Amino acid sequence: MYRLLIADDEALEREGIEWIVGRMMPNTFEVIHAENGRIAIQKADEHRPHIILMDIRMPGIQGLEALKEIKAGHPQTKMVLVTAYEQFEYAREALSLGVKDYLVKPAKRDQIVELLQRLVAEIEQEGRKREGELAMRDNYFQLLPLAETEMALVIMSDSVNETDAGYLAEILEISTEQGCGLVIALPELGHISDKEVGAAKKKIYETVKTFTKGFLKNRVGSVVSSMVHWHMAIFLVDRAQLNTEVLREEAASLGVKLVEHLRQVRSIDVNIGIGSIRYEMEGIRTSYLEAVFAATYDKKWGNLRSFEELKGLPAEGQRGLGEQRTADNSSERTYVELAIRRIREEREHQTWTVLDRALTYIHEKLQEDISLEDVAELVHLNPHYFSKVFKQQTGETFIDYVTRLRIERAKELISEGQLSLKEVCYLVGYKDPNYFSRVFKKVTGVTPTEYRTGQ
Repeated sequence: MYRLLIADDEALEREGIEWIVGRMMPNTFEVIHAENGRIAIQKADEHRPHIILMDIRMPGIQGLEALKEIKAGHPQTKMVLVTAYEQFEYAREALSLGVKDYLVKPAKRDQIVELLQRLVAEIEQEGRKREGELAMRDNYFQLLPLAETEMALVIMSDSVNETDAGYLAEILEISTEQGCGLVIALPELGHISDKEVGAAKKKIYETVKTFTKGFLKNRVGSVVSSMVHWHMAIFLVDRAQLNTEVLREEAASLGVKLVEHLRQVRSIDVNIGIGSIRYEMEGIRTSYLEAVFAATYDKKWGNLRSFEELKGLPAEGQRGLGEQRTADNSSERTYVELAIRRIREEREHQTWTVLDRALTYIHEKLQEDISLEDVAELVHLNPHYFSKVFKQQTGETFIDYVTRLRIERAKELISEGQLSLKEVCYLVGYKDPNYFSRVFKKVTGVTPTEYRTGQ
């Protein structure tokens, strides 16, 4: 039921409106009475009515004053002024303040009912819109981890698809004009079960991601990769207009705080490597490889190293760096390959989660007109990107997949022999029997009639 507050200093007026509402719109409203503006404000705070019928002239706080105060605290409430004809100017002022409509005393029964029915319809429509927005928002937030995992893979891989990278950056609301990589290397936990190791990794991953997003806030963009073996990558990215030194300082500060935070919260010492500031996707990937090397340079845990710092070592140190670089090159390459493989596996899992929703929708709506754009919108993906993902995962284009399902279903219905070919045509989503016949022959090699005859 909806809550209706009637504010009028005349009890007869309030009771008359309540009688009309109860008789003409039964089981629609819970009616609340207020005999003046002050009580109307109190009752509005207490009951949060959906609709208020407010007399414009009442003792003490009058209608417009009460309206302003109630509107401030309850902006979604539908306000209707009840006024005498000579107070019409007041009503016009109220309309400018957000009042939905007004009734002139003595209001006719049909006018009251028509107005309330219209306001109820508005409330229901707004409720459906809010539910749709919440569902869209929920789907959007389900998509973000997939987009972030995909973006990490794009940065870490050798081949970069600019279209995909640009679309993912748009979803994540980041720029990849410049950036740098951080790699967190963690010590392996020994003497515990695989299940405990998995739980420990998940907690560390969540700690790193939550802390990173909270620390950076909106100062710079970030992409956090999945946990790969005992490593994680963080990419700090932004527009080239951002001062390079600012980005370098943000990376260094984040690295210092992460070492401290993981020691305090998870009781582990980690090594963190920071790559140099570079430009565009290929440059950021180079920074990532630098960070991999810097993170594995020290053999003791609890260190933060930047690649630029290592380049600044004295000549003797540089020789040692070169020797270690050569010695560690194989293990570094192995780690990077493992990282890409693991992230691809997680990306595949997340992609199938999204795709499963799309495939379920296609099967449910097979009898209706369904387009690639409709399904892409359902899962909140760009149609071009969805088309590519769909083909990669199913091995078929969207049109070929839907056509195959429809024709398979048509063959089943024809074989059952209970329906006419025209009925089969409509049941599998085609509106034109001639077009259905052409598609059927293209797929099966025979017309629907020939297929039925051959059964």
